[in-house]
Amino acid sequence: MADTIAARIRAEIEGPILSGEWPPGTRIPFEHELATRFGCSRMTVNKVLSALAAEGLITRRRRTGSVVASPPGERALLEIHDLALEARRAGRQYRHEVLEREMRRARPAEAQGLGLSAGARLLCLATLHHTDGVPDAYETRLISLDTVPEAECESFRDMPPGTWLLARVAWTVAEHAVAAIPADAALAQRLQVERGAACLLLERRTWQSGRLVTEARIAYPGDRHRLVGRFGPGGR
Repeated sequence: MADTIAARIRAEIEGPILSGEWPPGTRIPFEHELATRFGCSRMTVNKVLSALAAEGLITRRRRTGSVVASPPGERALLEIHDLALEARRAGRQYRHEVLEREMRRARPAEAQGLGLSAGARLLCLATLHHTDGVPDAYETRLISLDTVPEAECESFRDMPPGTWLLARVAWTVAEHAVAAIPADAALAQRLQVERGAACLLLERRTWQSGRLVTEARIAYPGDRHRLVGRFGPGGR
């Protein structure tokens, strides 16, 4: 019952945001208003709003309530991005395919490099992201099942791994590295580019209170993407 009500609350908020009816800055009804309207507890409302905030659709503010978030104008290098959400915000069609899914133990060198205990359980995924019917990014990802045990039972058919993690796991530290790479035969075939074509490789790791959440390697066609970092004095 609670899940049904939560889905109705989410639809009432998400629909106007994605359609543009509610532009950035629009105030979202307060928790107590939504709880009264839907005849549910504030805890149910809070969970919905927290999920929407994790996906970047709304910004939660103490005392003044929640508002529709402003979409980023560029892909900022130092942010955690949701490929599905970005496509939807741009009014583009998005879909994903999980090409590989395997559970295994971390290899010794791998465990050492990731700061995991020997033999730590990992979920390994390979996902192809499509925008407007065109392969737009190829992602390989490791998820630590010690940190995110619920991922073991998730198929990721309905929601890509990155989106799923952002909605459920609060990360505290992130590390990004970017490299330019030529597409090998396998990557060229997946992204439908020429072999040797320039691609951007984003390597990302996130932790939760010192425990690895996930490591992702995302390859983008170089002629369709750019990654931007904005800094101030002192690294702000």
